[in-house]
Amino acid sequence: MVLLLRRMTPIIGNIIYNANPPSLLASSRCYKKMGKRQMTDDGGEVPKGKKGKLAPPPMSPKELWEAMTLPEELEGSMEFKPVSSNKEGIPWNLKIVSWNVNGIRAVIKKNKLGYFKSEDADIICLQETKCDDGDLPPETSFYGYHRYVNCATKKGYSGTAIYSKVEPLSIVNGIGVAEHDDAGRAITAEYETFYLVNTYVPNSGKKVVNLPYRREWNTALLSYIQGLDEKKPVILTGDLNVAHNEIDLKNDKTNHKNAGFTDEEREDFGKILDAGFVDSFRHLYPEQEAYTFWTFMMNARGKNVGWRLDYFVVSQRLMGAVCDSLVREKVMGSDHCPVMLLMAEGSGTKEEGNGVAVDKVEGAVDKVDKVEEDQENVKQSENLTISDSEDEAGDVKQGEDVKEDEGVKKPVETVPEPVVEA
Repeated sequence: MVLLLRRMTPIIGNIIYNANPPSLLASSRCYKKMGKRQMTDDGGEVPKGKKGKLAPPPMSPKELWEAMTLPEELEGSMEFKPVSSNKEGIPWNLKIVSWNVNGIRAVIKKNKLGYFKSEDADIICLQETKCDDGDLPPETSFYGYHRYVNCATKKGYSGTAIYSKVEPLSIVNGIGVAEHDDAGRAITAEYETFYLVNTYVPNSGKKVVNLPYRREWNTALLSYIQGLDEKKPVILTGDLNVAHNEIDLKNDKTNHKNAGFTDEEREDFGKILDAGFVDSFRHLYPEQEAYTFWTFMMNARGKNVGWRLDYFVVSQRLMGAVCDSLVREKVMGSDHCPVMLLMAEGSGTKEEGNGVAVDKVEGAVDKVDKVEEDQENVKQSENLTISDSEDEAGDVKQGEDVKEDEGVKKPVETVPEPVVEA
């Protein structure tokens, strides 16, 4: 009986194979039997995995991306297409997400990578990937994105990455200082209208033993982004490893001498803001307590005993395009949660001129003056009286319509908005 079953095994295998399409067999990890060797459909030998088990057929980046699912805890609890607009009422058209993943392979093992598919950001910035470019798992290919990675020379340490649907004009690793650039802590993507700097700032360490080096890094980073800002606006994002004000951490009174909340670190962050940059979240939500980091110890996340260490800091002249700056505190998988920036790219962008912010549209001021002059001419020639509310609006802001009495048939003129291409 045993001998008969052995002889029938190849026959049974062929029957199963012929009765099922290859795709079904592959999905169930079944393969055609040919003697004692496992063979693929094209005649190649199936590679073996650990402990002699058959390895599943490799999936393409598209298949891996489509197979990702939203983590259960996020189902129905998060709005992935929030309604938001800038002060001019223009809805957002650019979404940037930043997340310190504390090891990209750990996020994969926890089945949390599907968050990125559902978020559908235009640009994704990761910190502390802890993985060399050549060792990145296939799940990190992110179908539909261009991937750029800056790895540390030390394996399994630090590391930053940028994923972008639109190919950047250029990519630069580091901040231009050799002693700071061997840990993969910064990567910059240049786009048509801004620079995006993704960074993982060094921690000052226990008993702040690394504080002197940390301050050197802070100085170098500020110099770097100031140099970029002279060319075009800058978006600085990532784990900046500092809680700027007391509102940015739960236990501020007991942490004044601990890494991330020392006077020196907070002072250095203040220098960034003094140099013409804005903490977008705190600007929009000056009184809101929100955290982006919780230690794994003592159920800190469950108790919401955290720190706000992750930021989107933008050039002052770019704030007009900012629609919202959000904290995705419900996303699990790391000791940090993602932060997100929504922008209406193509609006509200200003650039500095002789120390004064001026609109990018050439001749905008002349157009405003002409509108005011036309108002005065119409008023005098037709003896019309403009209402008090309209008179108070004499200082026409860019983009605002110039309203006149109904009796005037002169068309309403508007100052064109600056156009910023993606």
